[in-house]
Amino acid sequence: MDAPGTALLRAERLTRVVAGRAIVDGISVEVAAGDVLAVVGPSGSGKSSFLRLLDRLDEPTGGTVYLGGRDYRALPPRELRRRVGMVMQAPVLFPGTVAENVRFGPAQRGERLPDADVARLLALVGLPSFADRAVDHLSGGEAQRVSVARALANRPEVLLLDEPTSALDDASKRGIEALVTEVVRARGLTCVVVTHDLAQAARLARRVMVVEAGRVRRVGPLEEVLRAEGMD
Repeated sequence: MDAPGTALLRAERLTRVVAGRAIVDGISVEVAAGDVLAVVGPSGSGKSSFLRLLDRLDEPTGGTVYLGGRDYRALPPRELRRRVGMVMQAPVLFPGTVAENVRFGPAQRGERLPDADVARLLALVGLPSFADRAVDHLSGGEAQRVSVARALANRPEVLLLDEPTSALDDASKRGIEALVTEVVRARGLTCVVVTHDLAQAARLARRVMVVEAGRVRRVGPLEEVLRAEGMD
């Protein structure tokens, strides 16, 4: 894994054009190993589309992404999905138990995650003893925590979070924020989190990128961006 402070993830002129309109327009940004970058902007600004391009859930029509210095187009999709985990805005869990959901990623590679590893992941996300619980009996905040555990089961280097608290109440929102902070610290993860809320970005990230109409309006250290945005 890259040493702290080096660019583990780098977008280079990343672009996606849909129906003749550039929804992501030439974005270039680097995220150092172990760093957290918050991507903020109004609805429709292209921030979630940018995040999907980082994991090739959508295909760029221009530019590319480098993961550990390697063009991600050269990586087999299964390897990319293992190295880059993603948590969506609304948790999408598979029918069955919490443990079955956590085991999903490793199972795609023919691995069975041991019970002890499932228990450790669930303890990390604040859900001890939830392994046998059916997912349709979970609250929204609990389901989102399972989504985080499922992403972590692949031992990713990068964690992408797309407005992970937007569908939650205030208590669950703060719980997920604390979870993300702890997981990133404990695992040394590189993280990109999309949020419409600059105050949340300030709680989670050290660097902020402001996106507007698919382009980078401003990117830099948290304090510098907040000052420029009139939030100091």
